[in-house]
Amino acid sequence: MKLTLRYGSQEPQAGDLYLPDLPAPPVICLLHGGFWKVPYGRDQFTPIAEDLVGMGYAVWNLGYRRVGDAGGGWPGTFDDICSGVDFLATISATANALNLNRVVLIGHSAGGHLALWRAAQHGPDRQAPWPCMVPIWRVAALAPIADLASALRQRIGGDAVGQLLSSAHQSPEALCRATSPANLLPLHLPQLVLHGDRDDLVPPALSAQYAESAARAGDSVDLRILPGTGHMDFLDPASTAHEELCQWLREAA
Repeated sequence: MKLTLRYGSQEPQAGDLYLPDLPAPPVICLLHGGFWKVPYGRDQFTPIAEDLVGMGYAVWNLGYRRVGDAGGGWPGTFDDICSGVDFLATISATANALNLNRVVLIGHSAGGHLALWRAAQHGPDRQAPWPCMVPIWRVAALAPIADLASALRQRIGGDAVGQLLSSAHQSPEALCRATSPANLLPLHLPQLVLHGDRDDLVPPALSAQYAESAARAGDSVDLRILPGTGHMDFLDPASTAHEELCQWLREAA
């Protein structure tokens, strides 16, 4: 069963909820990529969502305001990630009971950055400025832009990071400290980082460096650099990249 639900008043503030025929299923929340920009949206993840619900998960394919949307970028994109994930509590309380102790965040590319960032808003030593209610159990980052400062210097995606963090009051370099997962370690939860060695949009070295920093901070990180895999292969449910993700989910269960 698929339901399209709104967590805000603007068009991008909505998600597609896929429900298995099971009571109180665990949850996967999908965060799409596209360098945080219009026109890229949650439809990128529709084939993956339709596949993952068959594994017994409720799947929340989340949209959010992007650069180019009214209110998108800093801080609106980040507000939407927190509000959209927390909307799972409303869904569970009012309509369809979900197992909110088993919430897995999965993000691709820019969505991988947002998944890691949202996971960082919880932890015993965290004083997050965003009020986040729903705890995260696991996080999987697929070809993520995990270090915004490095991506800004390298101009990954052109000026995508600079546009995301555009502010009249702070520089993008300063905002990286609050928004880059590499600066928010440890996350205090298990992480899967998948990256293809043929990625021509986001360098796999970015993931390798992040995983090394996370492990050094004490996090449990499963880094897999996949041979012959490009940036967009993670959106194909028939790909070996997607099978790697499914294998990790089966092991976690």
